[in-house]
Amino acid sequence: MEYISRAIEELTRKTRKTFKVVLVTGARQTGKSTMLRHLFPDLRYVQLDDEMLLDQINESPHLFMDINPSPIIIDEIQKAPVLFPLVKIECDKSDKKGLFCLSGSQPLSLMKNVSESLAGRVGIIEMAGLSLRELTNDTFNEPFLPSLEQIRRHSRTVNPHKSIWDVIHRGSYPELQNDDVDWNMFYSSYVSTYIYKDVRELSAIQNLSDFRKFMIACAARTGRMLNNTSIANDIGIDSKTVRNWISILEASGIVYLLEPFEHNLLKRAVRTPKLYFRDTGLAAYLTRWMTPDQLSAGAMAGQIFETFVVSEILKSYSNCGMDYRLFISYYRGKDVREGEGDNAIDLIIEQNGKYYPIEIKKNEKVSEHQAASFRVLDRIPGNKRGTGAIISNVAMPSQLGENLLSIPVWYI
Repeated sequence: MEYISRAIEELTRKTRKTFKVVLVTGARQTGKSTMLRHLFPDLRYVQLDDEMLLDQINESPHLFMDINPSPIIIDEIQKAPVLFPLVKIECDKSDKKGLFCLSGSQPLSLMKNVSESLAGRVGIIEMAGLSLRELTNDTFNEPFLPSLEQIRRHSRTVNPHKSIWDVIHRGSYPELQNDDVDWNMFYSSYVSTYIYKDVRELSAIQNLSDFRKFMIACAARTGRMLNNTSIANDIGIDSKTVRNWISILEASGIVYLLEPFEHNLLKRAVRTPKLYFRDTGLAAYLTRWMTPDQLSAGAMAGQIFETFVVSEILKSYSNCGMDYRLFISYYRGKDVREGEGDNAIDLIIEQNGKYYPIEIKKNEKVSEHQAASFRVLDRIPGNKRGTGAIISNVAMPSQLGENLLSIPVWYI
């Protein structure tokens, strides 16, 4: 299959010129090693998926480093934590940048080794699945913010040439962009091989049947507030196990927990995070929506559409090297007054002292009253509310009212 250019390529090049070590993290099959080998074809490449090689490394890590001198690409580096101190030693011997390009699919375990061994020497890049921009050859590479100025800039490159539900259902893994790859077989293999493999490495789970049921229960709740007790009751396990298993899905890059918006003046806000699958194709597979048409007309259409939009907005920030965890949240609570709509704001982006509220609707028509709850942010002194937006399946961008835009999903 032809290589698909990635939005983080330029960021990766700059990071290699700045740091001695580049670490690309993300879920399995998102294209980490493919991108590194494409960007740096002259570097030696070593993949740590072979059990015999790992045994040799654990027995003689110094010999491995001697045989494989820098500069080098090492894939699945989390499988050989014994190498991290040796990478540090090699970095300290040289003033050169870009000595090591590392990739790994378990961010939490990687971060522990990085913080202990490579602090100050490593530039960390998060790689998600293919973004909507990458899938449609849209070269726009700014983090999403609802503004007329950004819409005008983005209109020069936006390319809405496919059904959005085809994109949502197909999923974001690069291998699936080959039409010859069967969707059902890919995700079946992904679940049984990759996820279970990560699960066994991250935790000593014996009952994989229960874990599969747990994943299905989580997929059915994508886009909703996390309720450990509800999931536990569905499967017949305890809430403590659910919390542990949620952390495993996070560590594997399968789900993301969106934290709630908090401010001391909004005293009745919910403090529970929302659960989102990183890949809508995987969520659709687990909940058995087998075609784009069935998904778009089904009971989970709104949840899946919201999951897709949130994931794409997060990608727009991570692809620019920005940690979205610091400034993207959601609001749900009872601070909304009568006449101000419902008690929720799907997303709030905090930038430059302003709060930018976003509502997400799968509809093809939207109206100003659907954003009435945005006014709850006006009661926070010292922070001006930025332009709000309703992101949906409308055909063209438009202004719904003062400080409120209607934005097509293709513009995120």
